[in-house]
Amino acid sequence: QVQLVESEGGLVQDGGSLRLSCSASGRTFSSNDMAWFRQAPGKEREIVAVISGSGGRTYYVDSVKGRFTISRDNTKNLVYLQMNSLKPEDTAVYYCAARPGGSSWYLRNSRTFPYWGQGTQVTVSS
Repeated sequence: QVQLVESEGGLVQDGGSLRLSCSASGRTFSSNDMAWFRQAPGKEREIVAVISGSGGRTYYVDSVKGRFTISRDNTKNLVYLQMNSLKPEDTAVYYCAARPGGSSWYLRNSRTFPYWGQGTQVTVSS
């Protein structure tokens, strides 16, 4: 069992930056793919970024490429999402998610991630 706890989000201005962190329990952290999803009001949950267990592979949805960076510290069981050049359309509840690493790397569906945090609100004002 993996338990995930996101850091507090916040309110930032258009063009601002924010870093989210997610703390994971369990001894399998370094073998898990870790991801960030988001869900805006009235929209489906979408993947934002994924990082492999070793940190050697990453994936970003097109809308955040060049602005967001996912990283992890396996010595501390932490995963981060650095968000720069934030836009109002980035406003959403952001979720940390985990799944065992392996053959599912190219799958982006939320259903492939069995473990979820509680979510944290990020609001970008224009």
